[in-house]
Amino acid sequence: MNSTYDQIIIGAGFAGLCAAINLKKAGENNFVILERNDSIGGTWYDNHYPGAACDVESHLYSYSFEPNPHWSRQFGPQEEILKYMEHCAEKYDLQKHVQLNTNVTRAIFDETSGTWTVSTATGKSYTGKVVVSCSGGLSQPSFPDIKGLNTFQGKVFHSAMWDRTYDLTNKTVGVIGTGASAIQIVPAIAGQVKQLHLFQRTPPWILPKPDKDISALRQWFYTNLPFTQRLHRKRLYWQHEIMAVGFIKNPKILKLFSKLALRFLKQSVPDEALRKKLTPNYVMGCKRVLITNDYFPALNRTNVEVVTEPIAAINASGILTGDGIQRNVDALVLATGFQAAEEVSRFEVKGRNGIDLNEAWRNGAEAYLGTSVAGFPNMFLVVGPNTGLGHSSMILMIEAQVKLIMESLKAMKLSKAKFIDVKKSAQQEYNREIQEKLSGTVWQTGGCASWYQTKSGKNVTLWPGFTFSFMKRTEKFEPEKYEMVPS
Repeated sequence: MNSTYDQIIIGAGFAGLCAAINLKKAGENNFVILERNDSIGGTWYDNHYPGAACDVESHLYSYSFEPNPHWSRQFGPQEEILKYMEHCAEKYDLQKHVQLNTNVTRAIFDETSGTWTVSTATGKSYTGKVVVSCSGGLSQPSFPDIKGLNTFQGKVFHSAMWDRTYDLTNKTVGVIGTGASAIQIVPAIAGQVKQLHLFQRTPPWILPKPDKDISALRQWFYTNLPFTQRLHRKRLYWQHEIMAVGFIKNPKILKLFSKLALRFLKQSVPDEALRKKLTPNYVMGCKRVLITNDYFPALNRTNVEVVTEPIAAINASGILTGDGIQRNVDALVLATGFQAAEEVSRFEVKGRNGIDLNEAWRNGAEAYLGTSVAGFPNMFLVVGPNTGLGHSSMILMIEAQVKLIMESLKAMKLSKAKFIDVKKSAQQEYNREIQEKLSGTVWQTGGCASWYQTKSGKNVTLWPGFTFSFMKRTEKFEPEKYEMVPS
């Protein structure tokens, strides 16, 4: 069974919805959104673990064209973000375009017709002139490579696959990982469980989170005087851009933030031995800097233990560490993040002359402006390689990429091209520049291994600049960078 569309969008998270809304605004209505889950929301549907929230302020972590004056907190909780996305889908009448429970298994390009055929696990296939892949960098959970993990007899959760039907009350729980999801999960469950063992490989740099309720009065101002909300968003935007200076231009600036973080740690953790375990030994910013107010207080609890001894193995009843100590647990929480840097497509993609995308990305994912890949015409990526941020809201990058896609479609229509394909030379030149810029940043010089990098050390996730410089580069379609193949 096959359906034909002008555009096929893969994924109904922030990126997919943004692409769909912009297509609608441009008068394009013959598109479909294929979503593997049973609801829209992407990352914010998957990650519904206890304590899930955003670490970018709500008023910046939302579409510029769809402000929400009713955010209840500075940093939106997961349920509220998901509700906002559902509001956007409803307002722009996207539900009729979404096919839920539709997991894409392959996308094949036919050079003769200039079309893509997208196959799904349901057996249904879709043909379209254009594919916009919005499956995201944080959609494939990363499972730790620990001996015996599959032999554990208790309950296992990955933070992105939380089972809310399992009651953690009075259970002994092991949490593996101390990244962005762990610092939210641990405080949310510490008061409920009998005992919590937190297995830490590397302590994160942590800053206080300036989170609070947004008063009814402020919400009134944002609703009735929209310019006040725009001003607030602008202020947040420039606050974040200033932070980028430390990551990109002058890592010495981060020393100031490190002092703040160490003072925060000292004030929050009175126990010297525990404080020592929680003190990072690498340059701040090399790994993701985390913000939280309740993580350290949770670690001070008598029923919480921070374990820094490496895990030797997992067995039927719990975790054995390198020092020979066995800790029996009822449940294991894997707060081990996502396969972000080892970015391979989660479904088979074949472009011109049968070239395979995973093969093309064998030495690390690459794209032109994170959006187009040479040899894969009329296929656009949103949140593609080197579009991630260490300092601001990903919604800014999503909107910039979608703008470039819309400009590309316009150019294709005007020139009556069968398809457009970014030139390999343009892609190579761009990526040389990106890697050169990255070499001087804290992410490459900070002396740590992070999820930003592939195993070989290549950073394929982050944009080494300010968001305004990315916006400027994606503003216009540059025909000389592409091959336009006539109909």
